[in-house]
Amino acid sequence: MKVMVLGSGVVGLTSAWYLAQAGHQVTVIDRQARSGEETSFANAGQISYGYSSPWAAPGVPLKALKWLTQKHSPLIIKPGTSPQQYCWTAQMLKNCSEKNYQINKSRMLRIANYSRQCLLDLRQQQAIAYEGRQQGTLQVFRNQSQVDAVQKDMQLLANSDTRFKLLNVDECVQTEPGLAFVKNKIVAGLHLPDDETGDCFQFCQQLTELAKQAGVTFKFNVQVNNLVTDNEKITAVNTSIGTLCADAYVVALGSYSAPLLKPLGVNLPVYPVKGYSLTIPITNADFAPRSTVMDETFKVALTRFDNRIRVAGTAELAGFNLDIAAKRKATIAMVTDDLFPRAGDLAKAQYWTGLRPMTPDGTPIIGKTKIANLFTNTGHGTLGWTMACGSGKLLADIVSGNETDIDNRGLSSFRYA
Repeated sequence: MKVMVLGSGVVGLTSAWYLAQAGHQVTVIDRQARSGEETSFANAGQISYGYSSPWAAPGVPLKALKWLTQKHSPLIIKPGTSPQQYCWTAQMLKNCSEKNYQINKSRMLRIANYSRQCLLDLRQQQAIAYEGRQQGTLQVFRNQSQVDAVQKDMQLLANSDTRFKLLNVDECVQTEPGLAFVKNKIVAGLHLPDDETGDCFQFCQQLTELAKQAGVTFKFNVQVNNLVTDNEKITAVNTSIGTLCADAYVVALGSYSAPLLKPLGVNLPVYPVKGYSLTIPITNADFAPRSTVMDETFKVALTRFDNRIRVAGTAELAGFNLDIAAKRKATIAMVTDDLFPRAGDLAKAQYWTGLRPMTPDGTPIIGKTKIANLFTNTGHGTLGWTMACGSGKLLADIVSGNETDIDNRGLSSFRYA
């Protein structure tokens, strides 16, 4: 079967890879000159299976009100005239109940843990290198209330067979020795030993070449204009190079998936939540993080690459705006200097921003739509790198009509119907 994948971020790429492995003739369309040039380009670098949690959680509405008054807030809302922003926010608030949080986190952990196995299999089968490390995530808490709040998450982790351990301050320092100089600033930590790290952009470049060798065709610098329908099926894609046809179509355009599908009556509640990152060279490896350290207070992740540190955080609701705000740069720089002051050269920081495709319930939208030959793989929010391989393999099985390795109930767009 001929399958066209729209988008070559990490989720679109893994979709194309696993579709090709299933025997399909795959073509990938992307408006950029290379794969992984948008949200996948300079993300946090963390592959956070155990940290897979919806932003919509009990207590978040109250926290959000407090955050809006803070100088270094993890959340920024810029009210606009877009009805989508207000609708998405209302849906997110609705998902902040304990019941919905339990359902959504369980779904996310289901995909994340499956993705861990898929990435492991891929590394074992292919020569793919992306500065990857398998040394876990350390979520650090600056006050006891955060430790108390994580108890429910620990139960969900246990229910999903995700390994974890609550650490005291000395154990945190043993895990991440660079924290020794700031141990007075933390009270505990949650260690997730199966989490990984790696440069997502490097992964995308490597997987693109492997996919080409597997027969996947890539058409870069091509703008997708709209999808053509006839008799409740997609018949073609109108692009900047003309009309392109296939038997099945996969939309993996991140935040841009929703506007493309809306004219077809496929309404995806995917909103572009802007995140920021900085990348700095390591000046003293002994004082740098070994893997990923997640600051629970500021929702900022600090991730170790070979000779660099990637720091990412902040959630900004501002539509498709890609401006890099000075205040947001200041927040991630502050956390870097606060937790690992001797690790890297902030004067050489390279700043970046990208749009995370967030759903109001945190779970991505993977699978069939009401249009027979149209499928989606989008809405991964901050966890596209984490869930990419599992999402791609799951999507490929659904398109192929195969039995899926994991339960796919509640993962498609039909959960919003």
